[in-house]
Amino acid sequence: MPVIRASDIGNYLYCRRAWKYRKNGVESENQAELAAGTELHRRHGLKTLSASLLRTLGLILLLAAVLTLTAYCAAQL
Repeated sequence: MPVIRASDIGNYLYCRRAWKYRKNGVESENQAELAAGTELHRRHGLKTLSASLLRTLGLILLLAAVLTLTAYCAAQL
């Protein structure tokens, strides 16, 4: 019995004809558009990763600033 993946079900529900063509090994005619979409998703993923890393760095720097301020205030007492 072949393995059915969630993406197969999604493809089938979106367009049964395209699913059947893919299942039968028929190549899509819009390879340039598919490649452009893949590149767009890759760039978006990199931007999302970059934003997450910058947010983490910002939180670390904020924590360092709070700890430094706490140490300074404790030293003044």
